Amino acid sequence: MVGPTQVCNVTLAALFEGLSDLLCADYPIERNAQAELRAELPAANTRARLPRDPVSLPSPFLEVMNRDDAHPVCHLISELPFHWAPPQTSSDPLYQEHSHFKAHVELLGPAGLVASSKVRIGLYGMMPHCEYGIRTHPAEETYLMLAGSAFWKRRDAPYQQRFAGQRSYHPSMMPHASRTGDDAFMSIYIWDGDIATDQYTYFGLPED
Repeated sequence: MVGPTQVCNVTLAALFEGLSDLLCADYPIERNAQAELRAELPAANTRARLPRDPVSLPSPFLEVMNRDDAHPVCHLISELPFHWAPPQTSSDPLYQEHSHFKAHVELLGPAGLVASSKVRIGLYGMMPHCEYGIRTHPAEETYLMLAGSAFWKRRDAPYQQRFAGQRSYHPSMMPHASRTGDDAFMSIYIWDGDIATDQYTYFGLPED
């Protein structure tokens, strides 16, 4: 008889494989993440730190993840019993105030379901009509949109809308921000390079 934890582990390995397949090896940050996800497939089956107290995604996320234009990997994400919660990247009060509308799971990384000191790879989304302001960090970062849409701001450039299948890439220490319109969004994010959070800085909402 297969227990619930074993079923979840197998599904987590399938998710790792599905995410690695959608990343593009033409981009070094995604090539590195692809290699790490594939290398940790056995760990996803045997050593994953699965949550004992899962928290479901709110309905706005599930709505966009069930649309025809969402990436097929979304069906795996929606079936897994993750503990969805805002990320705890910073203890800054303003950051905490601007985080309640986020949904996040670190899959692979120092605090991930599978431990890694090389990368941070996870799932991240925001509820509709929310804004997460300007931040910087040493890690090189990319977001690959899986469902819904979001607006991304890089440096002083205006917000640009991104849809499922599109990316927002942020080199080390590039100021960036994100906001949503009528839709929530779900994405996979990658941190590469210096993945520590001690130099993460949150500046609040942009003026424009």
